Amino acid sequence: MYVNLGKKIRFNSVQILALGFFSLILVGGFLLSLPIASNSGQSTSIVDSLFIATSAVCVTGLIVVDTATHWNYFGQTVIIILIQIGGLGFMSFTTLLAILIGKKITLKERLLLQESMNTFSIQGLVKLIRYILIFTFAVEGLGALLLSTQFIPLFGVSKGIYYSIWHSISAFCNAGFDLMGTYSGKYSSLTAFANNPVVIYTISALIIIGGLGFTVWSEVYNYKERKKFSLHSKVVLTVTGVLIIGGTILMLFLEYKNPLTIGNMPLFEKFNNAFFAAVTPRTAGMNTISTSDMTLGGQFLTIILMFIGGSPGSTAGGLKTATFGVLMITLISIIRGREDIEVFKRRISKDTVYKAFALFVLSLLLVIVVTMLLCITQQGVPDGDKFNYLLYEASSAYGTVGLTLGLTQHLNTAGKIIIMITMYLGRVGPMTVLLALTNRMSKKSGIKYPEDKILIG
Repeated sequence: MYVNLGKKIRFNSVQILALGFFSLILVGGFLLSLPIASNSGQSTSIVDSLFIATSAVCVTGLIVVDTATHWNYFGQTVIIILIQIGGLGFMSFTTLLAILIGKKITLKERLLLQESMNTFSIQGLVKLIRYILIFTFAVEGLGALLLSTQFIPLFGVSKGIYYSIWHSISAFCNAGFDLMGTYSGKYSSLTAFANNPVVIYTISALIIIGGLGFTVWSEVYNYKERKKFSLHSKVVLTVTGVLIIGGTILMLFLEYKNPLTIGNMPLFEKFNNAFFAAVTPRTAGMNTISTSDMTLGGQFLTIILMFIGGSPGSTAGGLKTATFGVLMITLISIIRGREDIEVFKRRISKDTVYKAFALFVLSLLLVIVVTMLLCITQQGVPDGDKFNYLLYEASSAYGTVGLTLGLTQHLNTAGKIIIMITMYLGRVGPMTVLLALTNRMSKKSGIKYPEDKILIG
């Protein structure tokens, strides 16, 4: 087979997005491997550096070295920049740079932005990007201001401000990274703030806002003018509300008497922490109660929430609320005997239903395969807890959540590579990666075969 080196290689929008995230991971991994990035002044292994870079770009939060103690300010700043770019998408930052230098945004770049932001059309796309960037920095700034009221008295002025900005960005981008010293005892993720409603609700608000999607927030912002929401926003807001309220009630019920989590807390604190435990799996990865000490029911509920994830066009990963909503609406329509898939007096196209089903099957297969591979390669987990720990880890990586039962830091090289690939697929999307690898976009066939029947059920 011969390759014509003189021929210009062409990539479609899906391939460019997949390669863009991959390139960002490589750059971040290289910077984190440098001696100037670690507190010890020594190089970090390339596997660990790439793992952290992948986790940051894919806004996950799974870590193999402690963020607070292993990295110095340079390393921590590299990580938070990777989180910010990964959360908003590298195309958004490319557009920002182009706007700053006065460069005109071409049609090809607008099509890339449409794919990156998961919007319906390219009309008003550059204006939307401007709104997204302003909105993001404004929300992150407000979050940092609220967090600073708690962090400055605790850590001092300079460190308190740095921590406030850092955690505000991490929460809004739905990343599970923190600087509280995951393995250092007193500060383990946000467990030291389990009785602090300001931190709990500020972080929760940032997670929810970042996970709703920029298209939804654009419609919320312009609601006074339009006086209506699109079907997409209605479905996203409804599913998000059901998951948060339902998740809080179930988590409160499952953990109410557990003395290792919320069992010994006053009622108000129980509610606060149950609420946070329902919000953070979609898909932020911070925790105020010990995940490994949760009841089996609480851990399984967390796995379900991690798998569903956030909303399309947001900083979150997972199956996505809109996809889950379409699947549930389809199920309800079938049970009610409806020929069309209907909700809010609107009909959902069959193409949308097919895509939602395909994403669900691909996502489920991915989690199953990753769990099986981890079962084969990871031998250090006690047999009694092995499946639960590995399924939890696989779901967290796919949903780009960052929650763990304590397995991540014990992964061997094979396990780290498996989780890195899973985080990448979870952030970019299994369907996107599949299309990028096969170079096939959807197309209509001119052939229609005779219809036949298959027995179902």
